[in-house]
Amino acid sequence: MHRFTSFALVLAFVCAPLAAHSQAPRILVFSKTAGFRHSSIGVGLAAIRKLGEENGFTVDATEDASAFTSKNLARYRAVVWLNTTGDVLDAAQQDDFERYIQAGGGYVGVHAATDTEYDWPWYGRLAGAWFNGHPGNPNVRKATYRVLDKNHPSTAGFPDTLVREDEFYNFKSIDPTIHTLIEIDEKSYEGGTNGAHHPMSWYHDFDGGRAWYTNMGHTEATYSEPLFLRHLLGGLKYAMGNGPVDFARARPEENRFTRIVLAEKLDEPIELAVLPGDRVLFIERHGYVNLYSPATGRTKRIATIPVSTKYADSSQAEDGLLGLAADPKFATNGWVYMYYSPAGPESKNVLARFHMVRDSLDLSSKKVLLEVGTQRLQCCHTGGSIAFDAKGNLYFSSGDNSNPFATGYAPIDERAGRMPWDAQKSSANTNDLRGKIIRIHPEPDGTYTIPQGNLFPPGTPKTRPEIYTMGHRNPYRISIDSHTGFLYWGDVGPDANVDSVGRGPRGYDEINQARSAGNYGWPYFVGNNQAYYRTTFIDSVTETSGAQFDPAHPVNTSPNNTGLNDLPPARGAFIWYPYAASPEFPIVGDGGRAAAAGPVFHRDDFRNAARPFPQYYDGKLFIYEFMRHWIMAVTMNPNGDLVSIERFMPSGKCAAPIEM
Repeated sequence: MHRFTSFALVLAFVCAPLAAHSQAPRILVFSKTAGFRHSSIGVGLAAIRKLGEENGFTVDATEDASAFTSKNLARYRAVVWLNTTGDVLDAAQQDDFERYIQAGGGYVGVHAATDTEYDWPWYGRLAGAWFNGHPGNPNVRKATYRVLDKNHPSTAGFPDTLVREDEFYNFKSIDPTIHTLIEIDEKSYEGGTNGAHHPMSWYHDFDGGRAWYTNMGHTEATYSEPLFLRHLLGGLKYAMGNGPVDFARARPEENRFTRIVLAEKLDEPIELAVLPGDRVLFIERHGYVNLYSPATGRTKRIATIPVSTKYADSSQAEDGLLGLAADPKFATNGWVYMYYSPAGPESKNVLARFHMVRDSLDLSSKKVLLEVGTQRLQCCHTGGSIAFDAKGNLYFSSGDNSNPFATGYAPIDERAGRMPWDAQKSSANTNDLRGKIIRIHPEPDGTYTIPQGNLFPPGTPKTRPEIYTMGHRNPYRISIDSHTGFLYWGDVGPDANVDSVGRGPRGYDEINQARSAGNYGWPYFVGNNQAYYRTTFIDSVTETSGAQFDPAHPVNTSPNNTGLNDLPPARGAFIWYPYAASPEFPIVGDGGRAAAAGPVFHRDDFRNAARPFPQYYDGKLFIYEFMRHWIMAVTMNPNGDLVSIERFMPSGKCAAPIEM
């Protein structure tokens, strides 16, 4: 874990949303280029103006990116990206255009619009794909198109096939949600790389708006072709839709939020709990318990808990004061729960309850509910986050307590004396509480009971009934959806940079969702159930590889395993990403990894809030990244399935977020 020197809460303020002006349909044609400039831009703009004159809509045109403000974009039913190239918008302009689409605006991309904004993942999804080269010598060729859908206004009445001359793009990162209208027959020309179904024109509803794209439009002659003009007009009509743009539907503007710093110069702050009266209780890993009071605007240290922060070789540990939560009935009972590594010779972590009296923590009131045996011989992975569900059940996370440095892949070293390097002793052990998320129900006398629905019913041999989910590496932050009861967590993954035959996949961090008890696979699987190979370690540099593990039937035969051999089937991650750019989730970027998840925001939980969070975020899961410094809002459908991911306050900087 890393030092974190500032700590903040973000509060929400609500402003009146921008409203679209009441006017006749109007579109904006944008043709800024930061790369190759097509000579056809001028004739293309003239053709679109003529279509507007003949069909009752007004056409404005610009190459000035400063036109991309919410106020100005609200005037337009659609924006045409006419042969744009390269990086043409700055971050604030990108944010306003995203909000415009969310407000119900339309997008029309013509030809080189897919050769634009490669570092803006949202745009790539909106456009539907990115340019990936074209034939050369010559670049303009003749080929056969196949019309796949004649029910769209842009292809109604088209022939089944047509032959035309243009510059034919190959594409990469093709979005799976596009609906292809026209594809090109790669057998009719040389240089195609997208195979039997090579899309050339498509549309899709995206992020609240409508997007239509055609690869046609490189040549000046294109804009005098009657069939192309019919095609383009139909795409414009689709993108314009039937109603005005309404920014009340869009992501709130960032100026609605104010950052308030509660405390600075802290020593690794870890987890917080908001108490009645908006007091904020938070902990630092070295054992410090702090309380912020809005009445005074100050933070004071109210207790220090003696904790272990070193391993047996005196190296710095990840242990310490790790987790904090207030009891759901704190207003009447004053109880707070902490998960920590007690100072002393015994290798263990404990979950304990303490009593708060006004602004003081009574350390003598400590009641230990549960102990987790650990090893303090070697680094790493502690977990430690605590959360309550709506039924008063307490969840806390624990890491695999395994050394990851001998291999960037699965730590499954079964040699004698190598127990700290074997996560099969913990994460894959049904009789061990490490590498798990535990679910118990605290009782008033300081004991606990087992809720129904945990992974192993009480009395099952070689299991612990406290286990709710297993197969975790370092589930560092957890959260419970107050309405659905779904559990969310970020799992910090292994370090391998590349896939390796005989070892397994590269490392991934995970955002996970559990709708019920289950096994999430570590150390046999990572990401979307990508399997490692059974490995026999011979010495520090030599090993032999066996078969890949089977996610449907994972088996733990390690001599360090005290639990069942046959494990529950492994579940894949909800969201997963490597150090490199993620092909599945490009918006998360690349770089260091330290994933965290939760909460899911429900506006109904804050009905009396003086400054309520915007309705736009209702039902969205917030995820955040300590190393990449972002916060994302994840939209899900009513079943909890992933719909989309977007940046929260994309132009704002959030230094190493570690708790929300």
